[in-house]
Amino acid sequence: MIRDTTIGAKLWAAAVWATVGFFILNLLAMIATVVTSSFATRWLGTWLPAGWTTRWYTSAWSEFQLWDVLIVTFQVIGAVVFISGVLGVTAAYALARRDFPGKRLLVLLFLLPLLIPPMTFGIPLATVLYQTGLAGTFWGVVAANLVPTVPFVILVMIPFIEQIDPKVEAAARVFGANTFKLFLYVLLPLLLPGILAALLLVLVRTIAMFELTFLVAGPTSQTLVVALYYAVFAAGVRAVQSIDAMAVIYMVTTLIWLIIALRFVNPTQIVTRAKQQPAH
Repeated sequence: MIRDTTIGAKLWAAAVWATVGFFILNLLAMIATVVTSSFATRWLGTWLPAGWTTRWYTSAWSEFQLWDVLIVTFQVIGAVVFISGVLGVTAAYALARRDFPGKRLLVLLFLLPLLIPPMTFGIPLATVLYQTGLAGTFWGVVAANLVPTVPFVILVMIPFIEQIDPKVEAAARVFGANTFKLFLYVLLPLLLPGILAALLLVLVRTIAMFELTFLVAGPTSQTLVVALYYAVFAAGVRAVQSIDAMAVIYMVTTLIWLIIALRFVNPTQIVTRAKQQPAH
């Protein structure tokens, strides 16, 4: 590997690193500010708060009914993860193993929800859900979140499926395995790392999904991120520290699941697997 050692290249590298460092520093500063505020008794015009307390977490828990919100959040996440897994893995297997006219166009249509901003298709989707009576309900929120998560599972799982030699499946069928046994005893053990990676990333994505959930959620179907938005912008006077405590709960919840997901998959692993697949 030949490295460019000219002054221009060094200046460019320094500028890139400085920009990245500035971004990370600002991000950490904002997070630190929110966390500090959530434990502050009073914080006005000083570097550090006048005192420390945990009562804002208790206040946020009761004021914003976080227990109910968390239950709804994890119910939505559980339904989205399960349905995305069933539909996404099945569709990914069909796309990985079958060639048919219009396959590339179909794959492109599947990937569109991942390529365009959620608000672009979110408003027409919400209109349809309101017309069908699903908007404002639990299953309306689940349906809205399935639009980007099913294609995401398909995108992740196709490389994992393509790396399995079809001769393995043919051999299993020769020895009498039906479709169910083939999946349960042959494919599932081989695909389990990919399935876990895809579903954990879907879980994190669903926790963070604001736009689609916001457009179709009702009073009893709000997830944590939507409840946080309403807490910030709702009418009335609320303690900033209480809202910051709610934000910290949201950040911690997302971070825990993200760390778990990263233990199962390297962010570059999917791209590497895709590049290693032979052309059909």
